[in-house]
Amino acid sequence: MAALDSLSLFTGLGLSEHKARETLKNTALSAQLREAATQAQQTLGSTIDKATGTLLYGLASRLRDPRRLSFLVSYIANKKIHTELQLSAALEYVRSHPLDPINTEDFEQECGVGVMVTPEQIEEAVEAAINRHRPQLLEERYRFNMGLLMGEARAVLKWADGKMIKHEVDMQVLHLLGPKTETDLEKKPKVSKARPEEKDQRTAKVLMENGEAADQTLSLIEQLRGEALKFHKPGENYKTPGYVTTPHTMDLLKQHLEITGGQVRTRFPPEPNGILHIGHAKAINFNFGYAKANNGICFLRFDDTNPEKEEAKFFTAICDMVTWLGYTPYKVTYASDYFDQLYAWAVELIHRGQAYVCHQRGEELKGHNSLPSPWRDRPIEESLLLFEAMRKGKFAEGEATLRMKLVMEDGKMDPVAYRVKYTPHHRTGDTWCIYPTYDYTHCLCDSIEHITHSLCTKEFQARRSSYFWLCNALDVYCPVQWEYGRLNLHYAVVSKRKILQLVAAGAVRDWDDPRLFTLTALRRRGFPPEAINNFCARVGVTVAQTTMEPHLLEACVRDVLNDTAPRAMAVLEPLQVIITNFPSTKSLDIQVPNFPADETKGFHQIPFGSMIFIERTDFKEEPEPGYKRLAWGQPVGLRHTGYVIELQHVVKGPSGCVESLEVTCRRADAAEKPKAFIHWVSQPLTCEIRLYERLFQHKNPEDPAEVPGGFLSDLNPASLQVVEAALVDCSVALAKPFDKFQFERLGYFSLDPDSCQGQLVFNRTVTLKEDPGKV
Repeated sequence: MAALDSLSLFTGLGLSEHKARETLKNTALSAQLREAATQAQQTLGSTIDKATGTLLYGLASRLRDPRRLSFLVSYIANKKIHTELQLSAALEYVRSHPLDPINTEDFEQECGVGVMVTPEQIEEAVEAAINRHRPQLLEERYRFNMGLLMGEARAVLKWADGKMIKHEVDMQVLHLLGPKTETDLEKKPKVSKARPEEKDQRTAKVLMENGEAADQTLSLIEQLRGEALKFHKPGENYKTPGYVTTPHTMDLLKQHLEITGGQVRTRFPPEPNGILHIGHAKAINFNFGYAKANNGICFLRFDDTNPEKEEAKFFTAICDMVTWLGYTPYKVTYASDYFDQLYAWAVELIHRGQAYVCHQRGEELKGHNSLPSPWRDRPIEESLLLFEAMRKGKFAEGEATLRMKLVMEDGKMDPVAYRVKYTPHHRTGDTWCIYPTYDYTHCLCDSIEHITHSLCTKEFQARRSSYFWLCNALDVYCPVQWEYGRLNLHYAVVSKRKILQLVAAGAVRDWDDPRLFTLTALRRRGFPPEAINNFCARVGVTVAQTTMEPHLLEACVRDVLNDTAPRAMAVLEPLQVIITNFPSTKSLDIQVPNFPADETKGFHQIPFGSMIFIERTDFKEEPEPGYKRLAWGQPVGLRHTGYVIELQHVVKGPSGCVESLEVTCRRADAAEKPKAFIHWVSQPLTCEIRLYERLFQHKNPEDPAEVPGGFLSDLNPASLQVVEAALVDCSVALAKPFDKFQFERLGYFSLDPDSCQGQLVFNRTVTLKEDPGKV
């Protein structure tokens, strides 16, 4: 009965019955959605409209901190948050501000609450965009990519309604160009396509000769600048080995140069179906870095052509990580921005006899030796009618595809260009039920954005022939695809599927578990973005796949944190020490340098009282030879105090365990210098400290020869140790999530977002020195 009530509640929110039943299978999601809907109904006092229901479902499925549910539901129910864009911003805000209370004024500003975008503002933004492209608009008329105008207006008016922007673009373009003429409606004439070269030549090696690694003394920008790479100059695509030309190539390159002004253009094109990992950091640095090094621009383009796997949280996380690494896209675009143009080009491809509708099933198309399609030579008019039927939803999923007539480099024949999917799209909703594939979309989006250098990892080399073929088949500008080697790490897995298995098995908490090598995980662990960029520079841009040791990345982290992480003191295993002859009736204020090697960077103040805490390992009743810390007859110095302490009495409990020490103190300059100085805390804060080690025990956990039982059998049981009652000095009391410190003698630590008022949580980023056992 309860399940039926929930089903009715969920369908009342606007979910299809199928979607509602799928939601009920997820206990946590259904409970959170039920609570959100109940609270919204109490606020509204009436039924929930579909738009509000969609937002509530988005909230319930993406909110990780249930404490914020009521807060966000109230904003949705009261229509203060009424768009998907605002909801994404709100979820990101509460994620990055875990501590209570939430600053509502700051929250509302960051989420666009109360921002009213007037029709006049939309009109002005669209008019400005049109003026920037007026010459090209007047020349190309309705063949111009109107998505550029909408994108530029949206960039100015972040919270504007997309439909209103589109309507304004349509109206102003109509006013400028007038109604469409017969010429505007004409199909482009068919032209014979030049025969492709028999064999594409191998890509020029990128900063890698005879297997030698890149020069580590060069910065990434220096490695990528000008002639450092054997890349073509903008407009000289035809000089690239293997580039396929046609009778139209030179005219198209001339038009390309007129549009770009000879500017270098690159793009970083992730799929929004997972979290970026360390390998993506190399791609980000290469694409954005090459553009920056050569005074060009780089687009962040989401390849959002598979709505079944895409989620809003991935769009947000990817944008966050690009920004975190220090790069600003020239523009954020989406493959879906160009769906109308891509569809029109697919129709044109059929008209030119270069594509056909096929009814072979998915299993028949798998592999490289599949049988030729019996529908390959069907009449053009028949394929046009069937493709339109696909567009109108007259075929079930898998019943029909649109295929291109070419054989790829790896022997695969006639790759699929469009397939049927009845899954609502994150941005276009139910507008489309057919979606383009990567093989069809990628090169055409590059062409639309006039990319000069399409930089891809090595596995896409097999797609290069289709890349050139498709642009040439449609007589559109053809960029150059360059391939480079992937970056991998030992002791790691980065595939989305396997990370989900680790989460499901309880081996890690989520995508941002600090033991993983996703970028969100590295940020949470405390890795500075500069260190990751420096690591990518050391690896260099290589053609061969590179698998690096994690300790090389950790060395880059230490280099950065040594200069940027202020010092503090913390004790993991506290041992109480009473100074019986403390020189004052109250605690003293000690000035501690933030960076002992450079006192110009300032100081922080900590108390020093008669009761302090030291590491239990810094005391031994019966020390072994060579032990230099506190013991009978062996005093030690207390860092930064100018005092030395000497043991007088050991207090033990009933079990014989040492509970506390009594010592006397004297000025350090009043006697012989002690053998060691130890860290300590006084009047400390209690905190939780998480100590991380490698997640896997073997270098290649995915290699069956090395780990026959599979990667899940190779988990390191000691990969996480939680110290629940560590002590830290009060200088870190006001730290914010991701703030970094060096805890003297212990390592580098970063404040975790799990921290809350009165309970700080620190992650150990790296130890102070490399562990010899990790080489």
